[in-house]
Amino acid sequence: MESTFALSPSIPFLKSRNPNLNLRFNYLNLSSNPSFNLNSVNGVSSYSSSSLQFSSWCYFPCIVNDRRRMEKFNVKATLASHDTNEEEVERPSTTSTLIKTLELGVLIGLWYILTIMFNIYNKQVLTVYPFPLTISTLHFGMGTVIVLLMWTFNLHKKPKISRSQLLAIIPLAIAHTLGNLFTNMSLGKVSVSFTHTIKAMEPFFSVVLSAMFLGEIPTFWVVSSLLPVVGGVALASFTEVSFNWIGFSTAMASNLTNQSRNVLSKKFMIKKEGEYLDNVTLLSIITIMSFILMAPVSLLIEGFRFTPAGLLSSGLDVKDIYVKTFVAGLFYHAYQQVAYIILERVSPVTHSVSNCVKRIAIIVASVLFFQSPVSLINSFGTGVAIAGVFLYSRLKQVKSKPKID
Repeated sequence: MESTFALSPSIPFLKSRNPNLNLRFNYLNLSSNPSFNLNSVNGVSSYSSSSLQFSSWCYFPCIVNDRRRMEKFNVKATLASHDTNEEEVERPSTTSTLIKTLELGVLIGLWYILTIMFNIYNKQVLTVYPFPLTISTLHFGMGTVIVLLMWTFNLHKKPKISRSQLLAIIPLAIAHTLGNLFTNMSLGKVSVSFTHTIKAMEPFFSVVLSAMFLGEIPTFWVVSSLLPVVGGVALASFTEVSFNWIGFSTAMASNLTNQSRNVLSKKFMIKKEGEYLDNVTLLSIITIMSFILMAPVSLLIEGFRFTPAGLLSSGLDVKDIYVKTFVAGLFYHAYQQVAYIILERVSPVTHSVSNCVKRIAIIVASVLFFQSPVSLINSFGTGVAIAGVFLYSRLKQVKSKPKID
């Protein structure tokens, strides 16, 4: 026996009086037989009208769908509350990121200022006191004093260096010493702006030395980015008013030694009981070793010319030279410390780009301060070289994508 179930077309769906709960009522229109029997089908028990009594119209509130809607509403409300909590949790993270970005900006700005001030004071000293060996020794001596004070007052943890580590650091110290010496020799002969224009060729030496000693073959685009660097430096050199071969060759030599130091730092793994030495500690050790290397050489070649008697015999203001040398040495070590701190916080490419901008700042500041004569062609060549360095910094990180089989 079949029972007919149909929705009544004459009575619309009713809404609940409670506006917060929207319920729908479905109505069952029974067949003409008022008895409601569900017979057994395939062994299923049957029910007769004696157990269930219905009128011809029976109202069944169908709240299943509405409960589901309410559940969905509750889920959405719960998710919304979770989103709010997540936003509240993320706010400190966003604030922390902003603080770190501001700190990085301050460090980069401080790096630029310290480097500019070092070059200005150092150039003033080398112009009237052209003894780069002595000046370089004094720079390393000032750095050594700062490092010892840092270790004494626990501003930075004093490291324990093994003999094998010292032997690995010695080549780095030699390269670091020569790089500073050649830079000072160049600054004593040519303008600050021209020295740093020549030093813009550091990427060229980096690529060549890395290919020779590390087996790092550069990509086509990296090699292409070096063309404007070399061309721009050549154009600036041909039109430089203060050009001389000693200043040019020593600036080139500083590029070679500085990039040799960087390659050696990759070649030799400086470890401490299985851990790498941090950059600040490594710089501190190299500074002390550079002072030990330079002191006897400068005394042997240039003698005790930096004494008050020696400066007075040359007609120099002792106090002025001493103050400027002291400040230059202080700025020299400070800007290198800040540079290494920044390197620990950013990627190498970001550091390279920041260093590129720093070189522009040095060139512009030195031209304005010393009123160096610069021709239009010279400025164009410098700009092309710096642009090439920037392009190199970006393309250096581009690697060929692996093929997908």
